Amino acid sequence: MVAALVQSAATTTCWSATPDGKPGDSIGIKLLDAPTNRRDDPRAKTYIIDFLPPNSVIQRRVEVSNTTDETKSFDVYAAAADIRDAKFVFGNARTANELSSWVSFDRTHFDLPAHSTTTVLATITVPLHATGGEQYAVIWAEVAAPPGASGNIGMINRVGVRIYLDVGPGGEPKTDFEIESITPARTDDGRPEIRAQVHNTGGRAIDVSGTLSLSDGPGALSAGPFNLSVGTTIGPGGRAEVKVLLDKRLPVGPWKAELSLASGLITRTVNAVITFPSSPGVGETVTTQSPYPKLLLIGLAGLLAVACTALLWIGILAWRRRRREREEAKQW
Repeated sequence: MVAALVQSAATTTCWSATPDGKPGDSIGIKLLDAPTNRRDDPRAKTYIIDFLPPNSVIQRRVEVSNTTDETKSFDVYAAAADIRDAKFVFGNARTANELSSWVSFDRTHFDLPAHSTTTVLATITVPLHATGGEQYAVIWAEVAAPPGASGNIGMINRVGVRIYLDVGPGGEPKTDFEIESITPARTDDGRPEIRAQVHNTGGRAIDVSGTLSLSDGPGALSAGPFNLSVGTTIGPGGRAEVKVLLDKRLPVGPWKAELSLASGLITRTVNAVITFPSSPGVGETVTTQSPYPKLLLIGLAGLLAVACTALLWIGILAWRRRRREREEAKQW
């Protein structure tokens, strides 16, 4: 089985490196394809994210770039990855795992001229008796610099595209998460900080991004939005703390905080009233509230059900009246 593809317009280089240390010189890699059922998912335009049954095959194109002033020799291969301590971590060197062993390429070594790009086709073949669940790996493009004249130490630079692949029968596990609490804090260098506890309640890993806005502060001040510190990846069922570092000049509060976090197409927004500690340390943890309280949503759903029922009965009564009028007309 080959999944349908749509060409992605994403231009993000997943990781970049500087092989010879010159400013502006780098190697890069980016994903060119995403599944049609994920065309609107920003994560799927950067990483290979899919759900496959055993005994299936997908193909993805990656673009490798060389913006240095000289030809570079590249090796392309897949290697192990995992999620630990809310980070997507890579195996040492070419360490393999089950998922990386399923990945093959139309070519694994090539020379790429200065200031040019090329496309490599990756094929992922899931065996019939593959282990179920979500697995992780990386497609690497690697350049090895030879040892310099003054020593015997060479340098290896590599750039990669993450793979999140879930294997199993039936439908794909849902992606979901919730923001459980917010804690105001102050760092050792005096900067206020928000720490949010996030629980991955779904069956797929999430990469958390987002913003924090402050309002109704002292003197009716507002501040933000402030960006979440990047790099938090939470495995299925896991919990992790995400942080937003703020401006040292902010008053301690109280503030109304609105935190909006996203992973792909899933977005969660919560509100809380917080006060930052005046000295380094941690303030009072606040249980978050949705800006749309659950009781309000239940009430709106109830009103909608009543309205639909009323419209149905109006339609039935109108049909009965027209039918009665037609029968009376026939008698005349």
